[in-house]
Amino acid sequence: MTLAWIGLGSNLADPQAQVRSGIEALAHLPGSAIRAQSSLYRSKPLGNLAQPDYINAVVSIETALPPFELLHALQTIERDHGRDRSGSRWSPRTLDLDLLLYGDSQILSDELTIPHPGIPQRNFVLCPLLEIDSKMRIPGWGPAREILERIGMQGIEKLKRPDS
Repeated sequence: MTLAWIGLGSNLADPQAQVRSGIEALAHLPGSAIRAQSSLYRSKPLGNLAQPDYINAVVSIETALPPFELLHALQTIERDHGRDRSGSRWSPRTLDLDLLLYGDSQILSDELTIPHPGIPQRNFVLCPLLEIDSKMRIPGWGPAREILERIGMQGIEKLKRPDS
């Protein structure tokens, strides 16, 4: 079993409900169990700013799924939640699931990069990661707390836990 970290985000169709539903779907992945989940966070959109704010969270799961199978399972959950990938990279979305970390693995392929390459620029990923594990280290980048200190907390607000 491997500990994997998944980032969730939504800014369409009741984003808080979408994130909660995404967490519920993760709980039903075969050979997997949720170990921890963060609070919800509200964040400003990246890229195209003319869209609603996002609701974000992070979940850690213990999984027997290999990384590429886990990625495909996450993409299936996104599709089941109405995710449309035909828009631009920064377009609004019903549910976005990012495989952030997979154990201590470092993977670089056309389909999957682990650690997720956006982690060092995204306080809406780092804050919930650190909420779950205050000593989190990102393979190849170092302590998550130091990365967050460099990029700051601008544009993010902690809401409430998704299980409350």
